[in-house]
Amino acid sequence: MTRYEFAAGLNACLDKINEILSSGLAEKVGKDDLASLKKLQEEFSQEITAVKGRVDALEAKTAQLEAQQFSTTTRLNGLAFINLTGSGANSAVRRETGRRDAVTGQPSSVLVNNPNTTLSSLVWLNFLTSFSGKDLLVVQMVAGNGDSPNSDNGFASAGLKNTWGTPFTVQTAAGAGANTFALQELSYRVPIFNDKTSLKIGPSIIWYRTFDTNRFTLFFNGSGTFNSINSTLSSPVKQGAGAILTSGIGDQLEFMVGYLAENNTFLPGIRSAGNPQEGLFGGTSIFTGQLTFKPSQDFNLRLLYSRANQQPNPAFLGGTVGGLAPINGLADDGFGGSVNNAPSDIYILNFDWLLTKGFGLFGRYSFSNSYISPTNPARSSGTLTAQSFQLGMALPDLFKEGALGTVSFAMPFNYTGGRNFLVSGSGDGGVQYDLEASYFFPLTRNLAIVPNFYVTFNPNNFSSNPTVFTGNVRMQFNF
Repeated sequence: MTRYEFAAGLNACLDKINEILSSGLAEKVGKDDLASLKKLQEEFSQEITAVKGRVDALEAKTAQLEAQQFSTTTRLNGLAFINLTGSGANSAVRRETGRRDAVTGQPSSVLVNNPNTTLSSLVWLNFLTSFSGKDLLVVQMVAGNGDSPNSDNGFASAGLKNTWGTPFTVQTAAGAGANTFALQELSYRVPIFNDKTSLKIGPSIIWYRTFDTNRFTLFFNGSGTFNSINSTLSSPVKQGAGAILTSGIGDQLEFMVGYLAENNTFLPGIRSAGNPQEGLFGGTSIFTGQLTFKPSQDFNLRLLYSRANQQPNPAFLGGTVGGLAPINGLADDGFGGSVNNAPSDIYILNFDWLLTKGFGLFGRYSFSNSYISPTNPARSSGTLTAQSFQLGMALPDLFKEGALGTVSFAMPFNYTGGRNFLVSGSGDGGVQYDLEASYFFPLTRNLAIVPNFYVTFNPNNFSSNPTVFTGNVRMQFNF
């Protein structure tokens, strides 16, 4: 050891001797020991003084940090994303406009050329507060200016905004304008009954961070598009007001049940849980139950059932319903007329399986039926049915520890019945398929580069459409 290390030990020994003497136990200390200690104290007096000085300075610095710290209960962290995104095809792409032709009554469509390449940003600031060590209050602020080349008025048909070929981090802040900070999440989670059961409640809870998750499709290091992070038929409520109960059943089962009502996240002015005209139960909402079977830490199987209610959206023409899962396109009464709220039943099976340390599989299958009820009593009601699947492989620690490569193949919007109600999304009867490859590569602890490549076959469900290729390079910072 160094002289300073020995001096620190000697100083601790002298403190102990003084404690013994002050306790009236002087007979416990031998004269020879005291003589040896006195000699050592004289020899190491300079080092002991220096050590005491360092300790005093450290105590002062600690007191200053305690006085000036951000909070005794709250931690602040954040994520920042910079996206370079381009998309193109070798000929014009046909997209549906959300209107019907005045003569034929068929959905109208237009041809659009390749959009320009974009450079956009997204920032999330998270305030995480715990009052007991077991509870958690989450306040998340978001700002961004992303608009995907494949979104509405780009390649995608009306109602399919931020779906195929759109990286999840190419977006604005929860429906707010570009570069405008908005509140994305405000929720409080607390254990109830026992340590395996918790209740999350709040006016803004993020549905897709709780239900239908998958270890290989987390947007910050796995498959990264809107079509792959969750089932494309999952929920019309992305952020909502309500509550979610989570409970462990033994070591291998977990049950979650929740109810959320839309809170103006994506379409300001409507779908508001805080609006007395709609409230918690009168607007767009979802009730979801999920059972997770996890026999080991390497395998998860999730079964979900949801009952959703989706409002007609006045932002689109004709009082159509849709634009969010499970009606990803737009539905009217089949003749250009308006419809009532559309209730839906949604079924999802989701799994991830780490077969070896460096290889895993993941996938989903989903089915939904939505009841379409025209406001005109002379029009017939009916059911719009859809199915989707996703299958992929993952390569953890590819070329570097912490890296993750994924390849995913999906069928996002296969409408199997009720196509006559679709004014957008049905195409010419074709079936769209998505192929996605993503590689998360951590450069440092706080910086990663994520190249992504997407291929979309039969986009917008038009078999006559050319294949669309999309490339995205994301720089990701965490702090």
